[in-house]
Amino acid sequence: MKKSENILIIGLGTMGKCLARRLSREGHHITIIENDTSVLKSADSELDARLIAGNAGDFNCWSHFESADMDYMIAVTTDDALNILCAQIADRLGIKKKIARIRSVNVWSENAVLTAKDFKIDFVIRPYENAAQKVVNLLNLQDGNVVLEVGDGELQVITTSIGENSPLANSSLKQLAETYKELPFRLLCVARGINTIIPGGDFQIRPGDRVHLISHKTDVAKLMELAQVKANRLEHVLIIGGGHIGSRIAELLKSSYKVSLLEQNEARAEELANALESTECLHGDGSDRETLLEAGLLHMDTVIAATDGNDTNIMSSVMAKHLIQSQGKNGNAEKVKTVALVRRENYVSLAGALGIDIVLSPQILAANRVLRYIRRGHVLAVAHLLGSDAEMVQLVAAPGSPITRQSLHQMKGLGGRILIAGVCNDEKWDIAKGVTKIAPGDRVECVCSIDGLAELQQLFFG
Repeated sequence: MKKSENILIIGLGTMGKCLARRLSREGHHITIIENDTSVLKSADSELDARLIAGNAGDFNCWSHFESADMDYMIAVTTDDALNILCAQIADRLGIKKKIARIRSVNVWSENAVLTAKDFKIDFVIRPYENAAQKVVNLLNLQDGNVVLEVGDGELQVITTSIGENSPLANSSLKQLAETYKELPFRLLCVARGINTIIPGGDFQIRPGDRVHLISHKTDVAKLMELAQVKANRLEHVLIIGGGHIGSRIAELLKSSYKVSLLEQNEARAEELANALESTECLHGDGSDRETLLEAGLLHMDTVIAATDGNDTNIMSSVMAKHLIQSQGKNGNAEKVKTVALVRRENYVSLAGALGIDIVLSPQILAANRVLRYIRRGHVLAVAHLLGSDAEMVQLVAAPGSPITRQSLHQMKGLGGRILIAGVCNDEKWDIAKGVTKIAPGDRVECVCSIDGLAELQQLFFG
């Protein structure tokens, strides 16, 4: 298993807390510098970390620990200048790897006056750009509710809600495996209300469950038919909110979709109308029923709520879904997708439970990129299963590791926490079954809870 490392985090916003929580649970030693004492007070009971009160721009804060012992410095405050300064301080003090959140200062383009290297930054986090790119990638996969490609693109994950008349409803995993022997697929996880369930063989699917299913890409069409998922080519997109993320999504989508953007600030709406070609920019409140209808809501294929307000995005998405279902006249209401961006980690499952199709947190997406950077080499890939508290993780089985000693159905204690989804042997990916036995060197796609990576690593490296 990868050794524990010493990690310094600057800033305890949503991203900082997410990183601290998950890295500490993976066995790393966390030190945090935060200027807001009220934030530190609440974090003291939540996080397993050494907490230091003060401004990280003050050298005195750095005297409370041995800087040279730190493996990583991660600056994730909302102040670009402070994050850049922290990277330079960390470099001078001998910290090996410097990661910084930068939103407005251009250090990534080829023609940047000053680059990340100039600022001594090894890895740049761009939360707005990451979120916009993720939304666009998801929409491009939405031809049939395929929301994730894993296993080098050979395996695909679809997400759908289970209706009363679904062939999957009221069936256990064992029953499904017996009934559909000719269609290899696995149920990865289930969002039931605000709870995420990683199922065992006796688990029974209920109507109303939101499920993540995986199959080989050649079998996805059959799986979609079985799960009663109808293919849907997106054409007309309404974006609510013209801030950094909303405007960037519009810019990325404008050549492939008909895009309308609704912005509450009149001056900003006018600015975007001049800046965004082939985009209909409207002025109005996206949380207002009449405004949504006037913006052409009933003719949309996808609605993306990307304002700066958590509550506004959730309310707008729920209202849009309700209006389309109750007043839609195109007979296509069940195909319309809603996407909501939320800043708080605990809102992701809540918003999904309210019927929103895709819920994303820019902060969590950015935190996941940092985690992938830190985990590189021992964890090949990590992908979040949207609307749930579970992740897909690709690892390589080490010689002599516990996962290689028995077939999957012989292994005890995996149910409810870890699920093996797919295995690559001799460059061929297959859906895992109970009789599957993993060999040393096999690449494996797994599902675990967000807090379960340490246990999963022990299974593959311990």
